[in-house]
Amino acid sequence: MSEVFSAQPEHGDMEHKVDRHYVESLDGEAQNALKWSSVKAEAERDEDYQHSLTLAQSLRIYKSAVFWSIVASFCIVMEGYDTLLLGSLFGLPSFKEHFGHNYGGKAGWQIPAPWQAGLQQGANIGSFFGVYLAALEVDRWGYKKTILGNLAFLIPLIGLVTFAPNKGALLAGEILCGIPWGAFSTLAEAYASEVCPLSLRGYLTTFVNLCWVIGHLVGAGILRKAAAMDGIWAFRMPFAVQWAWPIPLFVILLFAPESPWWLVRKGRLEEAERSVRRLAPAQEKDQAKDSVSAMVRTNQLEIDASSANTNWLALFKGTDRRRTEISVVTWTSQILCGLQFANYSTYFFEEAGLSTLYSFDMTIGLYSAAFVGTCLSWVLISHIGRREIFVTGLGCLAVGQFLIGGLSVAADHGDNGARWGQAGLMVVWLFTYDLTVGPLAYAIVGETSATRLRNKTVALSRASYNVFSVAFGVMMPYMLNPTEWGWKGKIGFFWGPICALCFLWAYFRLPEMKGRSYYELDILFERKIPARNFATTFVEHDADENYRRERGVTTRE
Repeated sequence: MSEVFSAQPEHGDMEHKVDRHYVESLDGEAQNALKWSSVKAEAERDEDYQHSLTLAQSLRIYKSAVFWSIVASFCIVMEGYDTLLLGSLFGLPSFKEHFGHNYGGKAGWQIPAPWQAGLQQGANIGSFFGVYLAALEVDRWGYKKTILGNLAFLIPLIGLVTFAPNKGALLAGEILCGIPWGAFSTLAEAYASEVCPLSLRGYLTTFVNLCWVIGHLVGAGILRKAAAMDGIWAFRMPFAVQWAWPIPLFVILLFAPESPWWLVRKGRLEEAERSVRRLAPAQEKDQAKDSVSAMVRTNQLEIDASSANTNWLALFKGTDRRRTEISVVTWTSQILCGLQFANYSTYFFEEAGLSTLYSFDMTIGLYSAAFVGTCLSWVLISHIGRREIFVTGLGCLAVGQFLIGGLSVAADHGDNGARWGQAGLMVVWLFTYDLTVGPLAYAIVGETSATRLRNKTVALSRASYNVFSVAFGVMMPYMLNPTEWGWKGKIGFFWGPICALCFLWAYFRLPEMKGRSYYELDILFERKIPARNFATTFVEHDADENYRRERGVTTRE
C-alpha cells in the first residue's frame, strides 16, 4: 500500500486537506494511515456523486467518454460484418460456383458441408487465440496501444480474403483475420466498462452488441447488392468493403485516452487523473481526484481479497470463481440459445423454399429488427434490472425455437404459409434476442468481473463463447445442408431444450447488478450474497474496512 500512496497526488478539498509539513513529521505508517483516510473520504464522496447523477447529467459531463467508448466499439462492426458474410455467401450463386461443386438435381451447386463448417468457423478459431493474446497485450501495453496494434495487423489481411484463389487460401485468411477480431471482441467491452460512469455503463457496454448488429445489417445490404451481380466480383466486393473500417478507426484512436482503471492498476495515478479529466471535461477538477481515489480504494480491496494475484488461476479461486462462472455462462448463453441459426439466415431461407433475392431481403429485415431491438433494450435497462430482462429473454427464445420447429414440420407437409411463418418467426426471434439476451450479456460480463481480473475474465468468457460457436458452427451446415441431414427449421427442436437449460441456470445463479458500483459489487461477492438478494442488499460506506477486520487483513503495513 505504501507504493500506491507514494505515487498518489495530494487529494481532497479544504475539508480533507492535510498540512504537508505535518504529514512529513509523522513516521511512515502514520503517514500511510492519514493518506488512506483521505483516500477513503474522497472515494466515498465519489460513490455518492456517481449514484446521484441522472442520465442527462452523465451525458453532459462524460460526453468524451461516450465518444471514445463508441469509437472503440465500432471495431466490432468488422467482426459482425464477417460473421454474417460467409454464412450468407453460401447462398450466393457465383460464390457457390467458384468454390463449390455441382451435385446436380435440386441441390445444384453447393459448398461441401465440411468446407462450409471450416470457412464459417475459421474466424472463430483465430478469435480464440486473439482473445488470449489481447489479455496479455493489455496487461503490458494498455487498451489504446493494443487496439491500434490489432487494427494495423488487420489491414493487410483483408487483401488475403478478398483475393483468395481457392478455399484453402480463404480459410487461412479467415483464421488470421479472426485474431484481431477476437481482440476487439474483448477490448471494446472492457474499455467501455472502464471509461464510462456508473449511470452510462449499461448503455455503453450494450452498445457493443449494437455494433454487431450494425455489422450484420451493413453486410446484409451489401450482399443484397452482390446478389444482383454476376462474376467473381459478386463475392470479392463484399470482402473488399471491410477496408472501410480499420484505417479511419486507427487514425481517430491515435488520440484516445487510456483507461484510468488500467493506469491505477499500474500505479500511474497522475496519468489516471488526467485521463479522467479528458473523459469528463465538464467535471470539476476535484471530482477527477475523487474518481481516482475511488479506483484506488476498489483496487486495494481486490488486492486484499485475492492476495494481489492476477494470474489465470486466480479466476478459479475464492469468490472470483463465482464471478467467472457468471461471466462465462452468460456469454456462452448467446450461442446456446441458438444464435448460430441466425448466422445462416439467408441459407436457411433458401432451403426453406424462398428465392435467392427474397432470402436476402428477409435477411435485411431480420437485422433491421435486431437493430430496433437493441435500441429498445436501452429503454428496458433504464427501468428493469439486468437479471429480469436476461431471464425473461431466455424463456421467450426457448419457446420461439420450439415454434420454428413446429412450423417446419407443417411446411414439410405442403403448407406454404408455414414457410413464410418460419421466416417471420425467425425475425421475431432475433428481435427478442437483441432486445434481451444479446445486449444484456455484454453489460453483465462487463460488470461481473473484478477490475484487476477484468481482461482475463472477459477473455476467458469470450474464448468459451468461441469454443461453443465453433463446435455448433461445425454442426450447422450438416443440420441445414440438403446433401447432409437437411433438418431445415426442425433445428428448433435441437436448440429449444438447450436454451431452456440456460433459462434455468439464469433463474437460480444470475445476480442483479444494475446501479451497483464496482466497489459495491466487490463487497457483495465477497459476502457471498445469494443471486436473488443482490438487488436488495445494502452496502455501507465502510464495508471494505469491516471486511478487512472480519478477515484479519491489515491494509497499511
